[in-house]
Amino acid sequence: MSWVFAKAPRIQIPKRSMAEEISLRYGMNPYQQQAAVAAVEGRLPFEALQGQPGYINLLDAMKAWQLVRELAAVSGLPAATSFKHTNPIGAGIGIDLPDDFREAFLVERDAELSPLAAAYLRARSGDRVAAYGDFVAVSHPVDVPTARVIQGLVSDGIIAPGYDPEALEILKRKKNGRYLVLRIDADYEPPPMEHNELFGLRFRQERNRAPIGRELFANVVTREKTLPAAAELDLLLATIVAKYCQSNAVCVAYGGQAVGVGVGQQSRIECTRIACDKADRWLLRWHPKVQGLRFRPGLRKYEIDTAVDEYLRADGLREHEMDALAASFEERPVPIGAGEREEWLRRSSGLSLSSDGFIPFRDNLDRAARSGVGYVLQPGSSLRDEDVIAAADQHGMWMAFSGLRLFYH
Repeated sequence: MSWVFAKAPRIQIPKRSMAEEISLRYGMNPYQQQAAVAAVEGRLPFEALQGQPGYINLLDAMKAWQLVRELAAVSGLPAATSFKHTNPIGAGIGIDLPDDFREAFLVERDAELSPLAAAYLRARSGDRVAAYGDFVAVSHPVDVPTARVIQGLVSDGIIAPGYDPEALEILKRKKNGRYLVLRIDADYEPPPMEHNELFGLRFRQERNRAPIGRELFANVVTREKTLPAAAELDLLLATIVAKYCQSNAVCVAYGGQAVGVGVGQQSRIECTRIACDKADRWLLRWHPKVQGLRFRPGLRKYEIDTAVDEYLRADGLREHEMDALAASFEERPVPIGAGEREEWLRRSSGLSLSSDGFIPFRDNLDRAARSGVGYVLQPGSSLRDEDVIAAADQHGMWMAFSGLRLFYH
């Protein structure tokens, strides 16, 4: 079957199916009772087709829906994100998965995948360990291939603009009928002002409606001026992901997906390290030693993901930790040495990095270069812009100053 997606169809949800307020299971923690969600104006823009949402479920769902809606509009392709604790684990667009990707990320070679299913598998591959128990958001109505992918993974819920009848039945059987399935009105637009209450105070601001588009690439500040189309798309994706992360935020993207997201740290270099370390582990999934791992029969996919993640950190494991890791394999694995890692990662190039705030020191680019980052988008206007530009030129990077800060708290 040939899968082609055009513009996301608008699903008209009857107003009578929407409530003005619904009770939630509890707040952020079980002892925080009397939790509810209410529409600021009119009725809620979503309905629960199955399950009762919790407070954090809805925080994830509303943020994740905004991300995939914007990413699909910018890319022209189906989009998906994997969310957890109000931050994106990863995001992806509906580009076909080659056989080596399927092998590296435990996708059956003969599995039928639609563009939407491929987008979600790309979103989840950025950090498969963190994605355990995630919340899913997709830009298009859920089809059967996407529902089957989700059925086989540990996940807490999904938000989408609609569901094929058979796909909905598949999802309703997940978690013994307790899987949270939300349908969002794709035409819903919130009021221009938003509010937040904290410690008896009410904050008010204009909602962040800053558009993410190619105009952000106009101010190229490096000697390298060429931005390939693939990198352009990856930078747009990385910037949209960073827009919906808790600040500070750095996102590394490649091949139509986020491969490393670093969020919420007090220093930008720490976010860069986290994002690039994740990107390194993503790239190392193709290393021959990883491809040659043989797992103990009976392991589930999430157990294999955990074992691979630990294996990729094996240089830093103590002996008893290596013993515990070895229990997941048919034979004790030989770690990838530091020199082998560096040699493998040196082959990588063309990754894209976007930062939600200016890059203050060159150490961020020095670290990014070791992970194959070749394209950088950041707001600029640091006191040390010249040092950062010099670092980009030294590494042969393309870099533009967008002038757009995207802090999110």
